[in-house]
Amino acid sequence: MTWQNFQQKFQTIRDNKVFELFVISIIIFSSLMIGIRTYDLHPIVENVLRFLDYAVTLFFLVEIVIRIAAESRIRDFFKKGWNIFDFVIVVVSLIPLDDSEYALIARMLRLFRVMRLISFIPELRVLVSALITALPRMGYVGLLMFIIFYLYAVIGNLLFSQINPQLWGDLGISLLTLFRVATFEDWTDIMYETMTVYGLSWIYYVSFIFFSAFVFLNMMIGIVVDVLDEEHKKMEAEKLGESLDEHLTFEARVENELSDLHRKIDLLLSKQER
Repeated sequence: MTWQNFQQKFQTIRDNKVFELFVISIIIFSSLMIGIRTYDLHPIVENVLRFLDYAVTLFFLVEIVIRIAAESRIRDFFKKGWNIFDFVIVVVSLIPLDDSEYALIARMLRLFRVMRLISFIPELRVLVSALITALPRMGYVGLLMFIIFYLYAVIGNLLFSQINPQLWGDLGISLLTLFRVATFEDWTDIMYETMTVYGLSWIYYVSFIFFSAFVFLNMMIGIVVDVLDEEHKKMEAEKLGESLDEHLTFEARVENELSDLHRKIDLLLSKQER
């Protein structure tokens, strides 16, 4: 049996939906094990969980090897960012730290196995990709928001520091107070306190909430929705491309089999003529 036959079998296993669902269930099971180990357990249960953890690690190793072997070239596997992500998580989980002083680090590293759900569920991949793509645009909105926060914090310090130094004593405290106002955490208490001295100070709070809670928040949502729509279109285009590639691969496979069959027939005919 040639390596190509093995490769085809690995591809069949990799593309099998049952295998994919089984991998997802193992990832969830592994995550639950980590959660269970946060409780005080009987030593026997602890040993069983440790054995299961080793078994899960071995399964992930076999699974990643199958996915690498299914590629026509190994470097093709590492062309996709999510494959690199999965490979790093599996390699890191192989580091033997359980019986050392770094056992806590080992558990934290194994916790990242939960993140593998993102690489296996397409919709989660789209969401994460959209978030990463939107970060640069959101950064500009965040910068503009910081400028507004800074201006209002300085104004708040100048106007209200004598009223309540604990809330407006300096720039840092004023920024924290404004963050509290932006999240609607008892902001009316802060406003009514300053209104006893400055009756029109409500304008300060209402205008700030208008910018922070309505304008900037809606800008952030708009950016995420726009990028999410783009990522969905990319995913649909990739699916169409993959289906086309599969069709072309199937045709090439049929052509190879037909050519092999013709060769065998020609050999048989030539033998009969002799």
